[in-house]
Amino acid sequence: MAQGGQPIFVLPEGTNRLLGRDAQRTNILAGKVLAETVRTTLGPKGMDKMLVDGLGDIVVTNDGVTILKEMDIEHPAAKMLVEVAKTQEDEVGDGTTTAVIIAGELLKKSESLLDLDIHPTIIAMGYRQAAEKAQEILDEIAIDDVSREMLVKVAMTAMTGKGTEKAREPLADLIVDAVQKVEDNGAVETDNIKIEKKDGAVVEDSVLVEGVIIDKEKVHPGMPSDLKNAKIALVNSPLEVKETEVDAEIRITDPAQMQAFIEQEENMVKDMVNKIADSGADVLFAQKGIDDLAQHYLAKAGIMAVRRVKKSDIEKLAKATGATVVSNLDDLNADDLGEAGIVKEKKISGEDMIFVEECKAAKAVTVFLRGSTKHVVDEIGRAIEDAIGVVAATIEDGKVVAGGGAPEIAMAKKLKDYAESISGREQLAVTAFAESLEVVPKTLAENAGLDSIDSLVDLRASHEKSPYMGLNVFTGNVMDMKEAGVIEPKRVKKQAIQSAGEAAEMILRIDDVIASSGTGEPDMGGMDPSAMGGMPPMM
Repeated sequence: MAQGGQPIFVLPEGTNRLLGRDAQRTNILAGKVLAETVRTTLGPKGMDKMLVDGLGDIVVTNDGVTILKEMDIEHPAAKMLVEVAKTQEDEVGDGTTTAVIIAGELLKKSESLLDLDIHPTIIAMGYRQAAEKAQEILDEIAIDDVSREMLVKVAMTAMTGKGTEKAREPLADLIVDAVQKVEDNGAVETDNIKIEKKDGAVVEDSVLVEGVIIDKEKVHPGMPSDLKNAKIALVNSPLEVKETEVDAEIRITDPAQMQAFIEQEENMVKDMVNKIADSGADVLFAQKGIDDLAQHYLAKAGIMAVRRVKKSDIEKLAKATGATVVSNLDDLNADDLGEAGIVKEKKISGEDMIFVEECKAAKAVTVFLRGSTKHVVDEIGRAIEDAIGVVAATIEDGKVVAGGGAPEIAMAKKLKDYAESISGREQLAVTAFAESLEVVPKTLAENAGLDSIDSLVDLRASHEKSPYMGLNVFTGNVMDMKEAGVIEPKRVKKQAIQSAGEAAEMILRIDDVIASSGTGEPDMGGMDPSAMGGMPPMM
């Protein structure tokens, strides 16, 4: 800017700026590139991605949110879509890829509308109307059923295509059992389900433990390693001689005083152990340290002790055994102790682990996952987390929908009818929203090597008869997904549509991108879509 020939600098040197259509096009392109990246992972026949970080660590997964978190994404608009995936993961635990590809398709369709000189705010308003109507349609086609059989189907659907094919049914039973154990009046706190992973065995060896597994070993070899009907104390203070609060100096003038000082320290430690023994505890889990002398006295007293147990594990032990976490050993009594049928140290794949099992009315449980290698067991762990999330969401909401692209086709069909009742340019945006939802069955077909156009045509025709008709990617046929047992929670679809719609609206309304460059270099701080974590641009 210049006034009277004198330039006026409003922004610092090195700042980059994109205005109007340039800003919109760049943001839309970034969203499309990101959606294309995760698109191939959707569905039972989706492919995996190998992600290698700066240290050379490898993650092999087809979990949308894991891929997006691990990728080094710099583009600000692309980061907004990563937030969509994270929100979907936090709220439901599954459907992250679906949410991102719907958002990407909404941005792609909006580009055509912008070319027709339709204002971005009109497109955003149309998208908002369509999203609200889609939620109503979703309510109409939802199924009210939370029987155990339906929950198992939900879990199996969530795990399909995630490396768990061989053991889908036993794992689904494990997950439903775990979620039902921690359910409390229709609410499920999934944090109370611990997933402990260990390689060196087959997936079918995975078990549900009604209690907690601690990946630690007892602190002293002289301690018992197998206890029945154990009384468990949980302590979050250290079993060590306390240091003084203030700087202090002790002057010792003869050896007798030195001996008395050492004996006093020993007596302090012995008192701590006696308080634990007097309470009746024979197992101790300490959140902090246990010094060598305390270990010796605990072993002599026949108490199994484990130190430096994670706070989250201490909380789960409290819920599983009914113990109270004690901060001061003076307060420890028999009422604070928890109970477990078995506390046992077992060697698994060359490492010792403590199993706290057979807890009565356990409100915290552990899914003990096995797999042949670390990468396999990690991917199964991600599939299990997704399945736990969807089973919990189903129990809480009490509503499910058919899978295989059936709800998206049903919503698209009714949204197109609804669009005809709208006057004004918003009608075009509602139609674009409806067409965007069809990207889900279209992608399922593409990933299965089927003709996406033929599949869409067959699906649309079959929806004249039933809203539950979806695509069987294994046979390529259209079939009733409710009968086939391909079931998803309503919340997965609801959240995906809501998040995708809102993210697309937000990106569309941006007409000016001002990127300050800390180095003064003239690049857009990663604003070029081709600079998104080293990914090539996909058009």
